[in-house]
Amino acid sequence: QMIEPVDVFWKCNKGYLAVTHPLPNGDVLIANMGDPAGNGKGGFVVLDGETYELKCNWENECEAPPTGYDFSYHVRQNVLVSSAGLVPKVAGRGFNPDDLKKGVFGRRLNVWNLSCRSLTQCFDLGEDSLPLSVRFLHNPEAAEGYVACALSGAIFRFYKSCEANNWAVEEVIRIPAKDVSGWIMPKMPAFIADLVISPDDRFLYVSNWLHGDIRQYELARNCKPRLVGQVFVGGSILRGGPVTVCRDEELKCQPEPLVVKCKRVYGGPASLQLSLDGKRLYVTNSFYSTWDRQFYPSLIK
Repeated sequence: QMIEPVDVFWKCNKGYLAVTHPLPNGDVLIANMGDPAGNGKGGFVVLDGETYELKCNWENECEAPPTGYDFSYHVRQNVLVSSAGLVPKVAGRGFNPDDLKKGVFGRRLNVWNLSCRSLTQCFDLGEDSLPLSVRFLHNPEAAEGYVACALSGAIFRFYKSCEANNWAVEEVIRIPAKDVSGWIMPKMPAFIADLVISPDDRFLYVSNWLHGDIRQYELARNCKPRLVGQVFVGGSILRGGPVTVCRDEELKCQPEPLVVKCKRVYGGPASLQLSLDGKRLYVTNSFYSTWDRQFYPSLIK
């Protein structure tokens, strides 16, 4: 089945589809990033689960967020949580520091009533924080999850509060930016591109596309996640590269380039996928072609 962009345009007034998940009723829900002109526009479109025909918008038009990217839902809690993302037509030109503080990079975490398809709460995670990946814990009894903010380097826990049956957020991790020279800005953010949680809910994994490391955090009830593992898979701060780290709150020296079977790995860790037994973590080294070309030109040669 091929769904043409023009059909999405005319039927849903959307144009930049992103993350896909199946719904409990068998239909397919796809998050949206922008309108047909490339301006920011969140929300979702619904596909028929059997024919894959485009059905409709999921949300009410008046409740579409300014931007969108990822989402996760919890059936027992009757809730869907979605992240913000970027304005497509601006992000498509590459990363420009002048775009900071102009609303190009999203900042909201949205909470929806799953059955009514209505927006119930919004959380402001900070200007230019850029919340991308959002995940609930796998335990169906656990009413909590995590969202990773790419530019601020913050990871927030969202959870159901006892007060008025609402949801709340708290910052539990912040990966500090590094003072650098030879880069586009004097401070380099981690740029958390993805986040996954192990099937047993013991560990949380994040990929820092610019810093180049994948981190493993141990999750424990009523405690903040604890860093227990770290490995570098490329990145922009490697020894011998054009970027010099002037001040680093975490590392004593710049990491070495990664070489696998006599071949150097370029780019930085982006999308993550964990095996069902939790023993193998798969990672891509490409985030977005325009940004790949800007920050990792050797990746696309």
